[in-house]
Amino acid sequence: MSERILVADDDPDILRFVELNLRLEGYEVVTAGDGAEAMQHAIDDKPDLVILDVMMPKLDGYEVCQRLRGDPRTSGVCIIMLTAKAMSADKVFGLTQGADDYLSKPFDPMELVARVRTTLRRSGEMRAASPLTGLPGNIQIENEVKRRLALGEPFALLWLDLDNFKAYNDHYGFMRGDMAINYTSRVLEDAVRADPSNFLGHIGGDDFVAICGADSGEDLAAEILKRFDEGVKGLYDPLDAERGAISVKDRLGNEVAYPLLSMSIGTAFSDAITDHRRLIEVATEMKTFAKTQEGSFVGIDRRRRDEEQDEAAGSA
Repeated sequence: MSERILVADDDPDILRFVELNLRLEGYEVVTAGDGAEAMQHAIDDKPDLVILDVMMPKLDGYEVCQRLRGDPRTSGVCIIMLTAKAMSADKVFGLTQGADDYLSKPFDPMELVARVRTTLRRSGEMRAASPLTGLPGNIQIENEVKRRLALGEPFALLWLDLDNFKAYNDHYGFMRGDMAINYTSRVLEDAVRADPSNFLGHIGGDDFVAICGADSGEDLAAEILKRFDEGVKGLYDPLDAERGAISVKDRLGNEVAYPLLSMSIGTAFSDAITDHRRLIEVATEMKTFAKTQEGSFVGIDRRRRDEEQDEAAGSA
């Protein structure tokens, strides 16, 4: 599906010129002749990028830009300001209102297309990465799993999840919760960097994915848990760390004791699994099993591995 671009300009000649050049590049284009129409199209059509002329009737480009950024439905859209003004102060003001880039008239069609591509690419990279840890996000994780399956080289997929994180977050607040997520990220990065071919991604919240060679999966999981448990007490106030638990009120107002954060890992292997969704499902199943166990634990899908080992032993 092609990316959708909303172009707003009160000059019909410029509107047609921009629309034509973007359509020739394969983009889907929606047009608006004033600021109010641009706002409505942005909400209804959900464009990937908005090109705004500064000087427009009803609402000028600065006002539209500000409103787009302030509306949860449109706050993440890319914005390029288009204007005849070339003063630095005008550009700075546009950027302070939330614009991603600025293009002055008259402009070359090639420059317009280049700026559109760059802005969309930059936005895609930001969406693909976790804003908290900077690790690859869902899109890159899925692409990496697909890539490795296509190569046909066996690998292990580790799905990692924190235990008791909600209680920790409720007790200490979201800022300390973010610190716990970043601590987890550092532990994982330190463990996976031993092999440059390993991959680490952040699904979101307290969920992560690590990918390594099939023969290294169990050892990597064990190393991660060892590193995590060694330093987890540092996330707690001294009395809570010494007690080994925190007290959090449930919905009925009763005090409930929660153990220190631990980690559950679900491990699946790509042996004979050709669908990336199924591989992720198996890792998730193993993670769910691991969470039923006390403390940090690794759930390993041994079904395919054991079958292969039995076959190898039988042929020896």
